[in-house]
Amino acid sequence: MSIPGLCKIDIYIIRKFLGTFFFAIAMIMFITIVFDLSEKLDEFMENEAPPKVIMFDYFLNFIPYFAALIAPLFTFIAVIFFTSRMAYNTEIIAILSSGVSFRRLMVPYLIASTIIVVLNIYMNNNVIPKANDERFQFEEKYYHTSSKTFKDRNVHKQVDPGVYVYLESYSTANDYGRKFSMEKFENGKLVSKLMAQDVRWDTATDKWKIRNYMIRNFTEDGEVIETGRAIDTTINLDPEEFKMRDNAIEAMDKETLNKYISTQLLQGSSHVNTLLIEKYRRTAVPFSTFILTLIGVSVSSRKVRGGIGMHIAIGLLLSTSYILFMKFSSEFAISGSLSPLVASWIPNVLYSVIAVILYRLAPK
Repeated sequence: MSIPGLCKIDIYIIRKFLGTFFFAIAMIMFITIVFDLSEKLDEFMENEAPPKVIMFDYFLNFIPYFAALIAPLFTFIAVIFFTSRMAYNTEIIAILSSGVSFRRLMVPYLIASTIIVVLNIYMNNNVIPKANDERFQFEEKYYHTSSKTFKDRNVHKQVDPGVYVYLESYSTANDYGRKFSMEKFENGKLVSKLMAQDVRWDTATDKWKIRNYMIRNFTEDGEVIETGRAIDTTINLDPEEFKMRDNAIEAMDKETLNKYISTQLLQGSSHVNTLLIEKYRRTAVPFSTFILTLIGVSVSSRKVRGGIGMHIAIGLLLSTSYILFMKFSSEFAISGSLSPLVASWIPNVLYSVIAVILYRLAPK
């Protein structure tokens, strides 16, 4: 079967590329599952997790998460491995000697990379979040239960434009908060302040019940004070926000994540940068597949002393440094030193320069 615009060499390289990539992913996934199962088996048995649930609710949902995580790295390894073999079998020399330019030789590599990138981006935004959610639910039931514990104190949130709430402490066990206050501003001026001894979520009415409260309303005629023992009120604050796991954003699809970011921006959350990094990472990391492919072909298309092993060593050094750089830039973004968008893409920009330099130095 022929594909319009592609010759036999193109199809040969695409098949080699994708075949090596998926085989390498399958092998590492098998090894990872064996080690992960051996580490957690005792706790699974202690919590009486059924084998069928372990297989379908945990491992089948773990596979896409881990596969997407290592996809760029194993794209690089796959390119290095099969291109080195082609170089040492003089296939690269034969292709270039037949009149095919090095730039034209890159076409099938870029086509295969595009397939992996599109698949990875789609999985990151749609498939993996759902799989993570099911996996997290399994872990909470059969592996650990501490991920939903809310430990913060002195909570400050903007729940609506100009409306701010404060809680000295909050307990997720009974949806109970102490020392509650809510301030409302209009045109930069404080117009109302509610203070209460405590606040509790009422599941029957889906409202917050405030006890022993005092409301201070500031009007043009002066201050009006209102007090009472209890009042039900609607606040744009969901108690589930306090119970959210630390890794909950990994279980949000693209649409849900964007809505959550908007809510956190409104509330003035200090975790917005972390959310934005996750949003941009889902595209930036898959995009690195193009860069690592270009580096891989440029490095492995020539013969060097040390053979394939030397190519793999160089590849691992470059890919590891990329991962470390991505981690460092993310930490700078979380601390506020860099914007999340810049932090997510600066490793790709830097390694694109390296890729272009290596491409120019590659044998033509």
